[in-house]
Amino acid sequence: MQFVLATSNQGKAKEILAFLGSDHKVKTLTDIGFSDEIIEDGKTFEENALIKAKAIHNWLNDDYDYILADDSGLEVDALGGEPGVNTAHWMGTNTSYEYKTSKMLKLLEDEPLRAARFVCIIVAISPDGAVHTARSTLEGSISFEKAGQSGFGYDPIFYVSELRKNLAELDVNEKNKISHRAKAMRLICEELGVNLHE
Repeated sequence: MQFVLATSNQGKAKEILAFLGSDHKVKTLTDIGFSDEIIEDGKTFEENALIKAKAIHNWLNDDYDYILADDSGLEVDALGGEPGVNTAHWMGTNTSYEYKTSKMLKLLEDEPLRAARFVCIIVAISPDGAVHTARSTLEGSISFEKAGQSGFGYDPIFYVSELRKNLAELDVNEKNKISHRAKAMRLICEELGVNLHE
């Protein structure tokens, strides 16, 4: 099958490419030459994923089987669910994740209850406009310090208790066994009848 990933985020693209494997042809927005700004002004992850998927669907011809759009984020209970749907823009769109993760650790330094979760919504749209949606989460907590060099975003401060590791301490294959995005990909691909590389 031929997929178009509605993202320019190389971290997301790397994870999804590893998950789909070489059995499928996969292109990113860079590959198809899409550089327009997509205004993600939805109030939920679902709304933003659909906005991205529809924007690419309206721009492309029908030379694909599915457009995949992912919207995901981090919810921290002690911060009232923030950053939530605004995860990518929390503390400024162009602010580095090195700064964001340090700031979050500072905000929570006296907080003993550090429960958090990653949420992922994946929307698939076919050329005829049919929409499929999958949602999944990864429960964990915010660690007391950064650890690991893999992953991206908030992975260095997201602790997975059953593994006793932060996400950034896992390689792509390890992360793809448990992550919110991997679980959502399994669900959407099962619905679409797509074989996965696992």
